[in-house]
Amino acid sequence: MTLRQRIYHMLEPRANPERLTRTNLLICLLVLFAAGLAILETEESIRIAHARLFRIAHIGFGSFFLGEFLLRLWAAAEDPRCAGSRLGRLRWLLTPSAIIDMIALAPLFLTLMSTSTIWLRLARIIRILRIVRMGRMSRAFDEIVMAVYQRRFELYVGIIMMALMMLGSAALLYFAEAEAQPETFGSIPRAMWWAIVTLTTIGYGDAYPVTVIGKFCAAIIAIAGIGVIAIPTGILAAAFSDAMQKQRDPE
Repeated sequence: MTLRQRIYHMLEPRANPERLTRTNLLICLLVLFAAGLAILETEESIRIAHARLFRIAHIGFGSFFLGEFLLRLWAAAEDPRCAGSRLGRLRWLLTPSAIIDMIALAPLFLTLMSTSTIWLRLARIIRILRIVRMGRMSRAFDEIVMAVYQRRFELYVGIIMMALMMLGSAALLYFAEAEAQPETFGSIPRAMWWAIVTLTTIGYGDAYPVTVIGKFCAAIIAIAGIGVIAIPTGILAAAFSDAMQKQRDPE
């Protein structure tokens, strides 16, 4: 094999569907370690005491992942999805795994280019989310993604029903409670918070109806919401079940 082919087989899980290469195992360990450091960094006392160490570690991890990404980009010409096309590498850059890789590289540049608290906080969150990259190392993850994709139309219908239910609920409570509680239900956007909390059965208790009409509407909405929220839950449960069954019985 050529050098590019060797690198492709070392780094691309699709090229070795039966097992992970040592290189990808190392990458998984580094992703976990980097995510662990990012979690520790959110504790201010630890971050202040070891600020220099955290910065060196994050730059080191970021540089490693940048080099890995550039090698993947160079070896993408060997990917069957991109081979034989002049725009093969561009097509590879638009794949979900490549987009996740590019997002995972953002903390390196945020750390080097900004000292703003909010951007550094965002960089820590993205460092933790690097763990999502490990999903592509698993065939089971691919099966789950495919199963969910196959149920996309049912999910669209379920999500649309949820959105309409939330909007209708907010409108009803706005009608019933606007005069009694203008701060909480004085507009449909304000009432939307109550609708979301109620329909998802969280029930924080920070907003609730006080009028008779409002309570009556809320009771109907709460009962109806159980079924509406259960629709996408059932669809996802069926998709996961299909994926697991396919994993156990490929034929």
